[in-house]
Amino acid sequence: MKFNEIEYKKPFFKINNYLNEYLNEYSRSLEIPLQYEDLLNYSGLVPLENEKGDPTLWNRVLFHANDMDYLYAGLVEIYRLLISDGSKVDHLTVDGVDFCGYGNSKPFRIKILNQLNDNYDYYYIKIADASRVYGLELEHHFSPNKINYIYHKNTLVEEHIIGIPGDQFIEEVKSKKRVINEVRLAKEFVKFNEQCFVRLLGDMRSYNYVIVVTQDFDQIQYRVRAIDFDQQSFEKRCKIYLPQFYVDNVFYVEMVQRAIPMPTIEQYQKEEKSLLKKRYLNDKYQIDTLIDVMKKDVVSFPDYVENLKQELAKFHTSSKFLECKNMGELLKVNITTMLEL
Repeated sequence: MKFNEIEYKKPFFKINNYLNEYLNEYSRSLEIPLQYEDLLNYSGLVPLENEKGDPTLWNRVLFHANDMDYLYAGLVEIYRLLISDGSKVDHLTVDGVDFCGYGNSKPFRIKILNQLNDNYDYYYIKIADASRVYGLELEHHFSPNKINYIYHKNTLVEEHIIGIPGDQFIEEVKSKKRVINEVRLAKEFVKFNEQCFVRLLGDMRSYNYVIVVTQDFDQIQYRVRAIDFDQQSFEKRCKIYLPQFYVDNVFYVEMVQRAIPMPTIEQYQKEEKSLLKKRYLNDKYQIDTLIDVMKKDVVSFPDYVENLKQELAKFHTSSKFLECKNMGELLKVNITTMLEL
């Protein structure tokens, strides 16, 4: 098995006028009191460690005393706009702001504390990137999970997706801290693999998705959820869009091979494509509108488009892909081909 490798760091693609109009039309664009750049005026960073005392990719942000009241008030207001109608709530406060310089979006993670019950929640502020916005919208329509986010100017605000990071989940199982139902988890990984390929979501290495664990009577249910959408319809190779080909996912792939036979795998793939088809037909107008916007956009390099259309044409044994001129057209043909629309 040849594993995937991402060759180059993906560049940012700006939100063009067509995508901006789409976001306005479907109430994704909303004026917010702070922009991403406002949070860059920090006075220092303090490295954060995990429970074992090992360094993480996150740093606690220190702001100048003169800026804190203004910034924290704005961050609370953004949270209210994200989760409700923006109505004033006096008992919410910012408990901390963290920054991660790794990856494309260089996110700020905002911790919001409810002072009445000490309950807390997170959300993220990132640089707006067209690839990520397309990924969020496609996730919202094609997955069973609804996505909540706000776009304004150069800033993207995203809610926190709850779950156990895929790489952390692997370590918990290997260290015997977590007992799993292999058949149920294997089924969900097969479905997740199919979801990503249908809508051409790449770079699903184990730290870019989470495992959601739910107790159901005397059984445990699982769901695999993507949390990183930067590589939506960007990469040139077909296998980049199949999580099964990443070395980080060997644990899950071997579990699938061990837990369920090939006829059952094929059954789960058909079931998932049937669900994806229903979701597409339910939201057909908006999904088609989104893809039409993507057709007018540039979210990859010309040679990437050329290579991917050749590989998809070979994979599906269909010449339709060879007629495509951009990633939006490739995405539409891939969806209609795989879902038999």
